[in-house]
Formats: sequence, C-alpha cells, structure tokens
Amino acid sequence: MKISYNSFITRNVGHGKFAFQLRVKRAERIKALITDCYNEYKKVNIIDVGGTKNYWDIIPKEVLIANNVHITIVNLPSGNSLPENDAIFTFREGDGCNLSEFEDNSFQIAHSNSVIEHVGDWNNVVNFSKEMKRVAKRYYLQTPNYWFPIEPHFLVPFIHWLPKPVRIWLVLHFNMGFIKKATSCNEAKETLEHLSLLSGKQLRGLFPDGTLYREKLVFFTKSLVVIRDNKRV
Repeated sequence: MKISYNSFITRNVGHGKFAFQLRVKRAERIKALITDCYNEYKKVNIIDVGGTKNYWDIIPKEVLIANNVHITIVNLPSGNSLPENDAIFTFREGDGCNLSEFEDNSFQIAHSNSVIEHVGDWNNVVNFSKEMKRVAKRYYLQTPNYWFPIEPHFLVPFIHWLPKPVRIWLVLHFNMGFIKKATSCNEAKETLEHLSLLSGKQLRGLFPDGTLYREKLVFFTKSLVVIRDNKRV
C-alpha cells in the first residue's frame, strides 16, 4: 500500500457528526477493555493502527489519565511531519500489515477503527489481522459490513456488489459520496483496491479468538466489531 491509511481516510471519507456519534457509542466497549487492563497491569499501552489523535476524543481525557493510558498511533509514511508526542500519545511510522518493529504482546490492547478495509488485497488483510493479534493479547477492531446495502464511502446503494469493471467505470466518470472522480484507470483501480469491505463471516475467519458484535441500523448490520477481551485472553 503506497498511501497512508490516515491520509486515504481523511481525504476521501471525512469525519461527520453522525460518524462521531457512532464512535462515542462504541467507546463504552473500548473503556471496558481499558478498565480490565488497568485493573491487571495498573497501566494501559494501546497501539492504534491507522488512527488519529482526534479519534480518541470519544473517551474523556481524564479517563485516559486516570487509567494510565498511553497510545501509540501508527500510520504509513505520508510525506508530512509526524504530530508531536505528548504525555498520552506517541506517533510512529509503520505498516499495519508488518509491525515487526514491535515484539509479541508489546501492548495491552491493539486497536483499529475502519482501517482493515483500506489495506489492499486479501494477503494484506490477512497480514493485518495477524499483526493485530500478535502485538497485543486484547484487541478491538471495527469495520463496515459488506452486506450493508449502502457503501459507506461512495454513499451509493449496492455499488460494492457490482462487478469490478463496472465499479471502475463508475469511479472514472462520477463523483460519489466522499470519493472524487478518478483521473485515470490506474487511480480508479487503486481507489477500489483500498475500499474492500468485509463480511461477518470473513471477520470471524480472520479473528476466530474474538467475539463478533453487529451494529444495527434499522434492520441491517451496518458495522462489525470484533473484540478479544479478558474472557478470551
């Protein structure tokens, strides 16, 4: 993958109020993981693969401080300077599909929000899942559901179920949702390569030692969350 998860998501998806409200609801599960870890270790080291500092506004800063939380945010090189480290956050360049610079169980929690669908081909997806499980005993991973009828990036019904040549043609000819019209066939292919949604069945296969949660919108599962907590460790 040649572009950072962060830059791709920021450029094409954005961070709307509705998405933030969903993350606030998910924060309760993350806070439960943090509490469990603090009770056991009296500190909580988190690796957030493909994340941002602003994302962690979903958890009050005083909660992070009280639980002695330190968060290492890892993104692929973007060509820009890394944000400054502070008492809670450390920023590193790295590839979520190959976190070899970190030893096994270097962290208490591995965290990823809406990133695994952006890492590229299936081999990268598998490697990303392996690294999440390797670097921490507990993990939290969220991703949009392939079977939700509205694709969350294009905001167009059923487009992600169409044959790839049709999707390439559409990306070449139209602005759709958060995705701008591609200027070349290669750009269209690259865009689609980094928008590969997963199903619940696929996520279970990738994370068999985790618990799968389905986030509903009306009658449909909009997002999938897989967690390995102290019950599974």
